[in-house]
Amino acid sequence: MDVIALSAEEWTAIRLSLRVSIVATLASLPFGIALALLLARGRFWGRSVLNGIVHLPLILPPVVTGYILLILFGRRGAIGSFLAEQLGIVLSFRWTGAALACAVMGFPLMVRSIRLSIEAIDAKLEEAAGTLGASPLFVFLTVTLPLMLPGVIAGMILAFAKAMGEFGATITFVSNIPGETQTLSAAIYTFTQVPGGDAGALRLTLVAIAISMLALLASEALARVIGKRIEGE
Repeated sequence: MDVIALSAEEWTAIRLSLRVSIVATLASLPFGIALALLLARGRFWGRSVLNGIVHLPLILPPVVTGYILLILFGRRGAIGSFLAEQLGIVLSFRWTGAALACAVMGFPLMVRSIRLSIEAIDAKLEEAAGTLGASPLFVFLTVTLPLMLPGVIAGMILAFAKAMGEFGATITFVSNIPGETQTLSAAIYTFTQVPGGDAGALRLTLVAIAISMLALLASEALARVIGKRIEGE
């Protein structure tokens, strides 16, 4: 029973991870779509530099990314001090800070997936809608967005999965506080550092695998549904 039953602390870590991952994914989605459109369709000086900055979290060690977030968004950071003093928002050592760290780490995967989906769209379809008098916003909502939805879904799933597994940036920025910032990965790490914690680590590992598989299956099902609707139209 010890291997199967989850403790209250383990359930707390699971719920926190789900909340952090969902908030990180949904909060970064509008920015991911906008930036993917800019990189896919924009022609401007510094485009390659912007693309490099977006993908920087994939190249940097996660601890470095977490430390940069701590410098910027910590209580004494350039942005963090303003948020704390003017708006009363504190991110460091809070679950919201964990969501920020996870969003930053998963953002490049989201942007890349959406960008590739946009670049695969035949621009002539959008041009045809434009010649019929449709506004750019209407063309985006009725033509571009439906065609790029599979990429959006894939990007969301990738970002969600990255957030669920994120450890280095999160623990550096918000530490490993049970009930506040201790996510699934941090809880697994904690179990591996204490005698007799193998059973707890195994339980949470199985939970992480199950959540990831469910997310992948859901994305596949949604992609099929959207694909059939697009073909039907």
